Parts: sequence; C-alpha cells; structure tokens
Amino acid sequence: MAHTTDTVPAQRTSDPILTTVRVFAVLTVVNLLWQFLSAGELVNRPVNDAFEASHAAGAIVLHVLSGIAMIAAFAFWRLRGAALWPAVTALLVFVLSFVQAYYGGRSTLWIHVPGAMILTIGAVAVAVWAFLPSARARA
Repeated sequence: MAHTTDTVPAQRTSDPILTTVRVFAVLTVVNLLWQFLSAGELVNRPVNDAFEASHAAGAIVLHVLSGIAMIAAFAFWRLRGAALWPAVTALLVFVLSFVQAYYGGRSTLWIHVPGAMILTIGAVAVAVWAFLPSARARA
C-alpha cells in the first residue's frame, strides 16, 4: 500500500537581501541616535575624552553599517528589480558619513550639525522604505 501526503514544499517567506537591507538600515539609524546622544554630551560639557572617543568610534561604526546597507540596497535593486532611489539614498548616506567625519571638529559645527540632519533624513528614508509593502512585493 502506497502512502502519500499532500504537503506543500516549504517556501521562503522573506528575502535575505531585503532582510539585510532592513537590519543594516535600522542599525544605521540606531547608530545615528547614539551619535546624537554622544554629540549632545560633547556640546554641553567641557572636553570629555570618553564621549569624544565614543563619538569617534561611533563614526567608524556608522561607515561600516551604512556601507553594508548601501551594498544590500544596490543588490536588492539589481537582483530583485526594486526601486533605485533607496540604493542611491543609501549611497549618499554612506558618502555623507565621511564628509561628516571630516567636518567633525568643534570649529566646524556650522556644517557638521546640518550635515547630521541631512544624513539622518536619508538613513530614516531608507529604513522606512525597507519596511513598506512596495519593498516587500519585490522580494
């Protein structure tokens, strides 16, 4: 006697590239939150080596996180046919993180602070897009 089951093969419910975009876009935003908190301590207090070192280390982490988010966003665009603008925005965030690091001194806060706002808007835009149904539909 033959025995059969009517089971359906397992299907992946999420795309690993989209998951990578989501994880690193959110981590980029969380890192930016830390950068804002540590920058606030630097501005409101006299020179504090601990916060300055933490802020500098956070900048390096920001380069890494935003770089991986950018690579994943371009892969998602290229391999899955997603929209191009999130990948370009992620690229701009990545590049701007280096501009921010260059202008990170106390004497250049006039450019560093507005740059941080622009960088944050771009990072949040990529993170929000990654969770929208339109991004999920491409996965």
